[in-house]
Amino acid sequence: MNQQTNISREDFMAFFRNNESLNILSPDDRIEVFSTILLGNSDFKKPLFDEIFSDYGVENLEL
Repeated sequence: MNQQTNISREDFMAFFRNNESLNILSPDDRIEVFSTILLGNSDFKKPLFDEIFSDYGVENLEL
């Protein structure tokens, strides 16, 4: 059984802005966070994906 821990927005954001903190997450953890954190279809816009692709050096994928 998972125990829920309440954290503040500030603590949550500090965790994700800290590379050392992020290094404790597995690739599967990161995919889970990425795939569930957006609110809905209004978040999925071409400029967002263009920025992500640029940040990660994805050059051969087009929307």
